[in-house]
Amino acid sequence: MPNKDSSMRGITAMLAAVCLFSLMDAGLKWLSPHYPAIQVTAMRAMASLPFVLVYVWLRGSAASLLKVRWTLHLLRGVLGISMLALFTFGIRTLPLSEAYSLFFIAPLLITALSVPMLKEKVGIARWLAIFVGLLGVLIVLRPGTENLGSLGSLAVLAAAVCYSVSAITVRVLSRTDSSDSMVFWAMTMIAIGAGTIAAPNWTAIDPRHFMVLAGIGITGFFGQVAITAAFQKSEASVVAPFEYSALALGLGLDWLLWQTLPDGIALFGA
Repeated sequence: MPNKDSSMRGITAMLAAVCLFSLMDAGLKWLSPHYPAIQVTAMRAMASLPFVLVYVWLRGSAASLLKVRWTLHLLRGVLGISMLALFTFGIRTLPLSEAYSLFFIAPLLITALSVPMLKEKVGIARWLAIFVGLLGVLIVLRPGTENLGSLGSLAVLAAAVCYSVSAITVRVLSRTDSSDSMVFWAMTMIAIGAGTIAAPNWTAIDPRHFMVLAGIGITGFFGQVAITAAFQKSEASVVAPFEYSALALGLGLDWLLWQTLPDGIALFGA
């Protein structure tokens, strides 16, 4: 059971990751109409990889990169590619705030999985907070309407499942593998895997988008470092609910960049 200081460090790292990933997601949404979703996934990882290499070199941790549990890293790579491609596809048609509302089924899934897979004890307060969040997701989805069946909504929900399993994998890996190896192999496997899939139908990158890619690379790298630290330092069920803070950022970015807001019901659910 982590102590209070460890939990606070994990929560702080999660809040930092949420801020960074919200900015990265805005960049992904900006690029999504111009390139296939799998290519955007590859470009996101490729843009972060140089920062990862410098980070590993500065920390002198290259020797630890091969002392890893390869099966779990490969699983995390597949989950990362699937999650990013599905999420990018979803936000092509959905506002960020609405996509986040749907994606936030993930804290419930992470908490539920943490009990049998990580043997964590989840108190009633955490369950209540998470179920309130799930109620918001159901309001946004409006079961029985076309929202539930839209391809964008289903893609974001599938991305949330991939992310949840990946988060549990990070917690398991943190028992034996270094945080540097987790960040390095996540980016490397996504870059290679998604790049290979995207290569046959690769679309030339518009020079006007290089600055957006640079921003995605920077925020994606530091976000990956922060979220790895969050799940490494504290229980998954403690830090996962703090991802709901991305809703406020998503609303602000939607308004600032695209002058859009979800309708009244979706806003209430959020």
